[in-house]
Amino acid sequence: MLILVAGLIIFLGTHSVRIIADDWRTRQIARIGALQWKGLYAVMSIIGFTLLVWGFGQTRATPIIVWAPPPWTHHLTALLMLFVFILLAAAYVPGNRIKARIGHPMLLAVKIWAVAHLAANGTLSDIILFSAFLIWSAIDFSVSRRRDRTSSVRYPATGIGRDVIAVSLGLIAFAWFAHFGHAWLIGVEPFQFKGNPVTASISSYGATLFTLGK
Repeated sequence: MLILVAGLIIFLGTHSVRIIADDWRTRQIARIGALQWKGLYAVMSIIGFTLLVWGFGQTRATPIIVWAPPPWTHHLTALLMLFVFILLAAAYVPGNRIKARIGHPMLLAVKIWAVAHLAANGTLSDIILFSAFLIWSAIDFSVSRRRDRTSSVRYPATGIGRDVIAVSLGLIAFAWFAHFGHAWLIGVEPFQFKGNPVTASISSYGATLFTLGK
């Protein structure tokens, strides 16, 4: 459990620099250069994420059950994950109305992902992992939106075609991950709702979170 917590502190701490010390971050980038800063950022993120995954894997061997989620929560999670993948796609398709409206669909996706998995998983490590990501993403989303308003940042939409692309890519990614990717990366079939599963979907978002560039 300590390894999991250490990984969360390093990983989310790295991604929180701009939240808690934006001026310091700006000074460091000016001092060492943007390339070196991104390199340091990537190294710290990889270290934190590696510890996070390693620590979570250890807790799965001897899970501490806090509560047993009812079966319907797994169906709720599957439904919410559909929106998560659409938001993830919208974060990378320029000019779509989802990003224009939300501003930071990646962070909203992490929030929904965390809530969805908190609902369907009842071990102590699940609660620690997903609660940490939920708190971080909620704070970062609020701070990022406020920063955009202060700086008059806008994300213009360029046409309905970009919306169609974002939604289509999200649906395709959801279908692939639900039927193949989750079992391949996580080792759990998401639509086999039997027993009291100890599941997580962290790997698919780790690489994406590295690109946030906080």
